Amino acid sequence: MRSVVRLLLISTIIALASGCASNREVEVLPEETYYDNARQAMNSGNFNEAEENLDALETYYPFGRYAEQAQLDLIFARYQNLDLEGSRAAADRFMRLNPQSDHLDYAMYMRGLASYNLDMGLAARYFPIDVAARSPGEQLQAFRDFSQLLNRFPDSEYAPDARQRMIAIRNRMAELELHAARYYIKREAFVAANNRARYVVENFPSSPAVEEALILLADTFRFMDLKKGASDAIATLRQNFPNSEAFDENGEFQSDRLRRQNRSLTNVVTFGLMGDE
Repeated sequence: MRSVVRLLLISTIIALASGCASNREVEVLPEETYYDNARQAMNSGNFNEAEENLDALETYYPFGRYAEQAQLDLIFARYQNLDLEGSRAAADRFMRLNPQSDHLDYAMYMRGLASYNLDMGLAARYFPIDVAARSPGEQLQAFRDFSQLLNRFPDSEYAPDARQRMIAIRNRMAELELHAARYYIKREAFVAANNRARYVVENFPSSPAVEEALILLADTFRFMDLKKGASDAIATLRQNFPNSEAFDENGEFQSDRLRRQNRSLTNVVTFGLMGDE
């Protein structure tokens, strides 16, 4: 019985000690202190510390005088910390809580910027990764974010950069289609390659990828003995890219990108993944 009483006494002492320790740990600072600490940390490039103070500011003073600015700063701090999902979530929260804010365009812009970079990841920032070969993923979301910004705030100071990024996204999407077309050509799936090239011409007419897409269109049409399609593709190429490398010195279309190989049936039906390798 004494052992049980002693055990209960020890447990009570430990619980009380833990409670005291917890009370000492949770020391709520004045609102202005959190804000000043966050600003100083951001100015010195310490975005981890800035984020900690901004999170505390939002937790303890959600309706304080620094609340709106703290939410904006949190979007930026998370972005700088490469927490792109967190930055986007903070932008969503700001737009939800402050629908009439004068800084709504900034939140929209930062949301698009986070989406724009979300596909890239840390590796692509420091290593030569072929972006065109990657899945578009969040690029389409970034395009929608920037489009929403331009529709609602066409005169925003962030609008010019948003427009340029939308162009870059379009070019990237076009290059992705070309990457797929090249793959299909390598596997002798010429109908699929033709479809991808045509998609580029029809949907990204101002993209730099159009020239190569037209060449691939002409090549695949000729290979499939579709003379009208090949002739139209060559005429369009000549009109828009008269100095294309596909034309020889006499201005004649010359391209030998498609060369049928002697491949087994297994190699053909598996797009080259099996057989003859």
